[in-house]
Amino acid sequence: MKLCGFGLGLRTPHYEAILNEPHPIDWLEVITENYLVPGGKPLAFLERIRERFPLVMHGVSLSIGSTDPIDFEYLALVRSLAARIEPHWISDHLCWTGVEGRNVHDLLPLPYTEEALSSVVGRVDQVQDALGRQILLENVSSYLSFHADEMSEWEFLREVASRADCNILLDINNIYVSSVNHGFDPVKYLQAMPKSRVRQFHLAGHSNMGGHLIDTHDHPIVEPVWDLYREALRLFGEVPTMIERDDNIPELSELVDELDVARELAAQHSRQAA
Repeated sequence: MKLCGFGLGLRTPHYEAILNEPHPIDWLEVITENYLVPGGKPLAFLERIRERFPLVMHGVSLSIGSTDPIDFEYLALVRSLAARIEPHWISDHLCWTGVEGRNVHDLLPLPYTEEALSSVVGRVDQVQDALGRQILLENVSSYLSFHADEMSEWEFLREVASRADCNILLDINNIYVSSVNHGFDPVKYLQAMPKSRVRQFHLAGHSNMGGHLIDTHDHPIVEPVWDLYREALRLFGEVPTMIERDDNIPELSELVDELDVARELAAQHSRQAA
């Protein structure tokens, strides 16, 4: 069955409400690493939730841009979880999170060079072979650029998807955050993305630090991000869309209200396109 509609990131404070309260949530995205340990309360809740909602898996530890060897033990755990909960897809981030065996627990940007591109493509091939499926890679927000850059971020992401035959999780908020921080046109970024490979949208809030923005996922979505989402709908149509909230997590009903904004914008787009 094809995944469609509007989802939320599954977070611990919402387990009971997800199961027991009526709400118009079409699907849920789970953080892969939260469920890799066999047994325990989180996995028990997830088993119940998967009976009612379609799921996708979203990881934070793949470190596809690192120079460390691929962690096949980690991938075996990911594959085992996927066999258990049957997600529609598995995604992670186009970044690196550690080197020399150390995980810094952050999503760090890559230099956009041919050398880095070739390395990432080869590593995606290994990951997809190990998992037995295509993955989605998400664009991260960034706060610096490299003097060595040979191409734009959107050119790099597009080439990774094409050469590695993977798909794209397009984070609308991250595009906006990076566009403010680096001074590029976010619509140009969207226009560069191959429509056939964009399978999911993320929406989230961020923190405005005055001179720059930080992707904190702890605020409501701001109007410029909604505007960029409208443009994404125009370019790509109704792609499965979800909202992330990782801190200052409100009641589930508040996030559902925000999700309804995305739902209405998509409905407006459909009416205008008809």
